[in-house]
Amino acid sequence: MSRWRPPPPRSTAIITREGFERLKAELDELWHRTRPEVVKALAAAAAEGDRSENAEYTYRKKQLGEIDRRVRYLSKRIPSLKVAEGTPADREAVFFGATVELENADSGDIVRYRIVGPDETDAKRGWISIDSPLARTVLRKRVDDEIEAQLPGGTACFVVLAVDYD
Repeated sequence: MSRWRPPPPRSTAIITREGFERLKAELDELWHRTRPEVVKALAAAAAEGDRSENAEYTYRKKQLGEIDRRVRYLSKRIPSLKVAEGTPADREAVFFGATVELENADSGDIVRYRIVGPDETDAKRGWISIDSPLARTVLRKRVDDEIEAQLPGGTACFVVLAVDYD
């Protein structure tokens, strides 16, 4: 039996202007402020002597590895991203960057989601990735359209109540 698994599908390389600026600020913060502080702390921990039993040294090495991994990812990802500028010509339909208000046809619950790029999703704010099953289903729909989305928890039916691009 093989352990081979097919590679995961590539995420969509689209992002809002605010998300793009946030990623660039994160890269700048990691590279120019956080990483030098960790390197300095790592050097101080290494100077204490025996590294095999030095918890501070081990912690700082792991922390530096995590920072370098994130810097490497952002350095490759940022140039490949396409910033979505402006709003679509048809503001009545759901496209990237839209805030959508949906009513669950079964329970009557009303939810609001903003469709953003995979690099800027935030569940607390209601920002979902354009690659998510719900976002894929709701794309190009209009107010009063009914949709049936295949979600991880099962099939759910929604009615589009509002589409906004503010």
